[in-house]
Amino acid sequence: MLLRVPQVLNADELKQMQSLMEAAKWVDGKVTAGTQSAQVKRNIQLPESSPEAEAARQIVLTALSRNALFFSAALPKKIYPPLFNQYRDGMDFGAHIDNAVRTHAITGLHVRTDISCTLFLADPDSYDGGELVVEDTYGQQMVKLPAGDMVLYPGTSLHHVRPVTSGARLASFFWLQSMIRDDAQRTLLFDMDAAIVTLRQQVGDNAAVIRLTGNYHNLIRMWADT
Repeated sequence: MLLRVPQVLNADELKQMQSLMEAAKWVDGKVTAGTQSAQVKRNIQLPESSPEAEAARQIVLTALSRNALFFSAALPKKIYPPLFNQYRDGMDFGAHIDNAVRTHAITGLHVRTDISCTLFLADPDSYDGGELVVEDTYGQQMVKLPAGDMVLYPGTSLHHVRPVTSGARLASFFWLQSMIRDDAQRTLLFDMDAAIVTLRQQVGDNAAVIRLTGNYHNLIRMWADT
């Protein structure tokens, strides 16, 4: 499932993030690349231990904690601490698949990369190119979202970032391990949760809605890895 999560960050949070990005010192993005992706990765990145990265990371995690759509779609178990990158002047990231497991260098946290996440931090009109291209069973899906919006897509997906030809593309990127490992099962649960919310708004908590809600939770109980 490829899903847009709108307005993860509000206007004040975006201003804080952009100020942090302007003040930061950037390094070669290959510092967190795997063996294969290092051959095709051409961008710059905030060092994970920098004070700017730490402050920005807390803003992202706080925003995620209040976002019901994110939780419904991802059912997160572990979140790899968010990272931050920038593309400019012809930088790109060639076709690759993310490592199956990421280990955080500072904490030693192991995260199976069930879902890949990109949170856009720059106005799309401020740079040319830089689209995230995700390949799935329907072909190539091209993603370039407003600042503050995020896209989720399966970690198993082949994807790339097209070259930026002018301006600067800023983003936070990270991975998460879901309580529901299988993408098809997560999609079913997400659709069911959305249907339950709609039914509650239309008819309230009648007996059928209560039973459907019970089935939703019983499926999570059956499939969850907690």
